[in-house]
Amino acid sequence: MPVDQSLVGRVFPPTRPYVVSEEKIRTFVESTGGGYAGGPAPATFPIVLAFEAMNAFLEAESIDLFRIVHGEQKFAYERPVLPGDVLTATLTVATLRQIAGNDIIGTTSEITDGSGALVCSTSATLVHRGADG
Repeated sequence: MPVDQSLVGRVFPPTRPYVVSEEKIRTFVESTGGGYAGGPAPATFPIVLAFEAMNAFLEAESIDLFRIVHGEQKFAYERPVLPGDVLTATLTVATLRQIAGNDIIGTTSEITDGSGALVCSTSATLVHRGADG
């Protein structure tokens, strides 16, 4: 069943606050095969929050994760993510179109700090495979 077109423009509740620590950054970096010597988080670190926001969106809309193919991810920064930051992500469904029985869902997520200031914005393209895909 196609995803409902009325989702375009819908803003989902923010994720729970996520406290960034050197340990969490180190774990993330090591899981990608790198080493961490302190300082700002790597550029892809906000995927931790963006993925949580995406999962909450999929659950709220009863969209099966096993039908999702992640098509693209972009990050745009206002400032680096630092240990001690307390971050939340708020996801918005930006676009939705159907192609060959699949839904192409464009999302944006704003990652903000404890004061509400924008730290990073992300955009993702998700392909929701149709029942025959």
